Amino acid sequence: MAQNLVTKLYRISVIGAARNKPYVVPSVKAVTYSTSTQQDSGAVKNSDAVKSVFISQSNDIFTNLALEDWLYKNFNFINHHILLLWRNSPAVVIGRHQNPWLEVNTSVLSEHGIEIARRNSGGGTVYHDNGNLNLTFFTPREHYNRKNNLQLINRALIREWGLKTEISPREDIVISGGYKQISGTAAKLGRPNAYHHCTLLVSVDKEKLKHALHKHHKGIKTNATQSIPSPVMNLCDVNSHVTVEKLLSTIGWEYLRTCPYTAEDRGKDFIMKQRGFQFINPTDQWFPGLDKLRAELTSWDWRFGKSPKFNVTRTFQVPQELLGKEELRNEELSITIDVNKGMVEDVMLMVPPGLKAANGFSGQAQVVTSLKGQRFSEEAVTILQKALSELESPEQTRNEFVVDCVRQVVKSV
Repeated sequence: MAQNLVTKLYRISVIGAARNKPYVVPSVKAVTYSTSTQQDSGAVKNSDAVKSVFISQSNDIFTNLALEDWLYKNFNFINHHILLLWRNSPAVVIGRHQNPWLEVNTSVLSEHGIEIARRNSGGGTVYHDNGNLNLTFFTPREHYNRKNNLQLINRALIREWGLKTEISPREDIVISGGYKQISGTAAKLGRPNAYHHCTLLVSVDKEKLKHALHKHHKGIKTNATQSIPSPVMNLCDVNSHVTVEKLLSTIGWEYLRTCPYTAEDRGKDFIMKQRGFQFINPTDQWFPGLDKLRAELTSWDWRFGKSPKFNVTRTFQVPQELLGKEELRNEELSITIDVNKGMVEDVMLMVPPGLKAANGFSGQAQVVTSLKGQRFSEEAVTILQKALSELESPEQTRNEFVVDCVRQVVKSV
């Protein structure tokens, strides 16, 4: 298996470079390494580890996340550390323990064709497009060191462009002085492997970023990890000469000249002992099982169903014409929906007296039980609408009002 993969990755390098030519990098060379995750029981010799820079040829968020997961699960990084560099078409990526309804504006994402993905690592929500570079540092668990990686990035920025950056207390990278964030960071620590990944904002569409991540949290109760908003800045706004392509090469060279176990700069001669840059074409042919990983990452059950339990409550002013009696004023309809694993678990509809006259509404409105067990999505609203339309009631206007309110709850979350 290991020898076959050696040949395949060499072909990936050549084919990827010949067809796409998206980056200017040095020539690639054949390599020898193991994909076995069975690690030696003896002590690891620091001098044994070599380094490679892998460049994904895919711009698909789900494919790149699947590649990241495949490498984490299948590679032996004891003697071979890897930096994976990748870019995506527009996408919003939430952390493993987050709630997408809480973090993103789903209507904006749908309008602009922006994908929503859930990664395997923790941390907060980030926006990706072709204006940012993503980096994943793979090592054995015992050599995981997030701060060393961030120092490497800082050193690369100052070496190439004289850009002074700092590591914040939350271990993000910020511009010195202005303290605007240019990089978000997260990690996955397992056994035997670990990775630290981060983004670098170069020329991201900040308007789309702002609108895609803008949310109102009023009325939502959950224990899901919530993102902490931070002011951000593109590197190109600090230095117009910074491009994603140049940054990719700069970070890659800095990685290859840095000691695998510390942040020490070993110089140019150290680069010659490494395995250089390699284009990676992430397909199931080269990485068996990749398609299955990608399918899992694209599934509704993973992206939405993985969300921690939450409930949302909204109140709506009832139009006077639906109350019937002049003395009934300023009455509100209250809707509370409990959601577990992305499915509607319970619904409480507190109906004011003026609306109770409609058939099907009594106290908590039993008809809304048709929502239970449905996905917390527009399809649940469709099911409710159908259930109300089947009632023998002349008060369809009132029913339509209730349906519209439920729709607003689903869309506003």
